[in-house]
Amino acid sequence: MPTNAPRRVAILGLMLESNRFAPVVTEEDYLKRVYLAGDEVLEDLYGPDPKLPTEIRGFRAEMDSRDDWTPVPILVGLVEAGGPLDHAFFETAMQEIRSRLTAALPLDAVYISNHGAMITTASTDPDGEIFAAVRAIVGPEVPVVATLDLHGNVSERMMASVDAIVAYQSNPHVDMLERGRDAAAILHELFAGMKPEVAFLRLPLVPPTVTLLTEAGPYADIMNFGQSQLDDKVINVSILGGFAYSDTPKNGLAIIVTSRLRDGSARRAANRIARFAWNQHRRFVPKLTGLEDTVRRVLAVGADPSLPPVILADVSDNPGGGGNGNTMWILEALHKAGATGVIVGVINDPALAQEAATLGQGSRFRAVFNRVPPDDYSRRFEADARVIAIRDGDCVGRRGFYAGRRMNLGLSVLLDLGGIQVVVISIRTQCADPIFLEMMGLDIGKARAVVVKSRGHFRAGFDEFFPPAQVIEVDVPGLTSPVLTRFDFRFMPRPVFPIDAEVDWTPPQD
Repeated sequence: MPTNAPRRVAILGLMLESNRFAPVVTEEDYLKRVYLAGDEVLEDLYGPDPKLPTEIRGFRAEMDSRDDWTPVPILVGLVEAGGPLDHAFFETAMQEIRSRLTAALPLDAVYISNHGAMITTASTDPDGEIFAAVRAIVGPEVPVVATLDLHGNVSERMMASVDAIVAYQSNPHVDMLERGRDAAAILHELFAGMKPEVAFLRLPLVPPTVTLLTEAGPYADIMNFGQSQLDDKVINVSILGGFAYSDTPKNGLAIIVTSRLRDGSARRAANRIARFAWNQHRRFVPKLTGLEDTVRRVLAVGADPSLPPVILADVSDNPGGGGNGNTMWILEALHKAGATGVIVGVINDPALAQEAATLGQGSRFRAVFNRVPPDDYSRRFEADARVIAIRDGDCVGRRGFYAGRRMNLGLSVLLDLGGIQVVVISIRTQCADPIFLEMMGLDIGKARAVVVKSRGHFRAGFDEFFPPAQVIEVDVPGLTSPVLTRFDFRFMPRPVFPIDAEVDWTPPQD
C-alpha cells in the first residue's frame, strides 16, 4: 500500500454488559436496538442522530480532524445490558466479523468498541475471543486499539491481543466522545512509531455498582489519583471497576497504564495506583434506603410543598445492568400508601402497553402489570388506571448518557393510577433521560417524586431537577441489587471484597 494513501482503519464492536442471573440475550434483542454491518455502519456514523456507541463518534471525529483516512466498517452491535448472550448467535456474529475483516485486508489499524463485560451461554470471555480473533487476522504489526466501559471485566487475553485499551472515566458515562478521541490519538502515536509499555493489575475488589460514581466517593478518589499519574511518559490510565453480576474469573477492579516508553514507567504508576486503591477498599460498601423509610419520605414531600422533591432510584431493577425493568416493589408500596404527585418510569411491560393502546386514550381499565411474571422478582400487581397518552417510543436523548442518540422504547403509554403516573414501554431500557417521560407529556418539574428504573446514569439526565441530596437509592429485591451477598456467585475469584469481609492482599511494590 502506498505510504501516502489514506490509512485504512477497520471499525467493529459487539457491545453487551452481561448479568449472569438475567434472561439470555438473543439476536432479536440486537436487531431491536443496533446491529449494523458494512456500509450501514458508515451511514449511521455520518448521519443525524446516530444509534452507534458514542465513543465511535468520538473516534471518527478525532480521525477526521487529523488527516485523510478511510474508515472500513465491519460490524457493530449494541444492546441494553442483559443476561448471557446466546452462544450460537455469538458464533454467527464472530463469523461475520472474521469474514468481513479478512475481506477488508490489508488494513493499517483496527478500532474495537466493546463493553468488556460480556459473557455468553458457553464462554466467560467473549470479549477476549473477539480481540484475539482480530489480532489473528491482521497480524502482529497492525495497531489495534480498543475502548471499554469502566464496568468492563478485563482478561489477560484481552490485554495480550491489543496495543492499547482506553476505558471510560466518568460514571454516569458522559465522556464516551472524549475516550473515543483518546483512542484515535493513541493510534496516531502508534502510527508514528510509539512502542508502548502496558501494565495491567487486577485487585481482589468487586465494587457494588452504586459505589462506582466518579463525582464523589472511593472510586472518584481512585480515578482522580490515577489521572494524576499522567505525564510526558504515561499516556493513559484506565481504571475499570468491573461488573460483579457477570460472575467470571476475570472479575476484579482492573488498572491499565499505558506509557510511551518501555522503561518501567507504566508498571511503577500502576503499582502506585494499586496501593492507593487498596487503601480505599473498605469504603466500597453500599448505603441504601429501606422501602418503608422511602415511602415515608415520599409521603412527607407530597404533603409539604416546602420540602424539596425527591428522585427514587430502583437500583435493584436497573435495565442498564440486566434488570427486567418491571419489578413492582416500589410502585406497589407507594400506591398502597396513597402517594400523590408521583411519576414512575419506565416500566417494561409490552403486553400492558399494547392493551392500553388498543383500549385507547381516555379509557379506564384494570391494569395488570406482569400478567405473566417472567421471574420471582417481577411479581404481578393490579390497579385501576386511565390511559393518558400513547406514543411510538421513538425519541432522541436530551441529556447525559443518551444525549444525541436516537432511541426506540417501542410502543409506550402513560397510565394514571390516581396520584401516580406510570410510563409503560415495550423495549427494555433504563430510565436515564428525562425525554423518556417528557415525550409522554409529563412535566417533571411539577412532580413531588420521580421513580426511575436506573442505577446511576439517571443522575446525569435528571440532575437539572434533582441534585445529589435529593436522590434516594432504594433497597428492594432485584437482579441488580447492590447487596452482592444476595447472589450465588460461582465463577468469580475468591476471596474478594466486599462479598468476603476479610481479604488478605498485598499491593505490589516498585
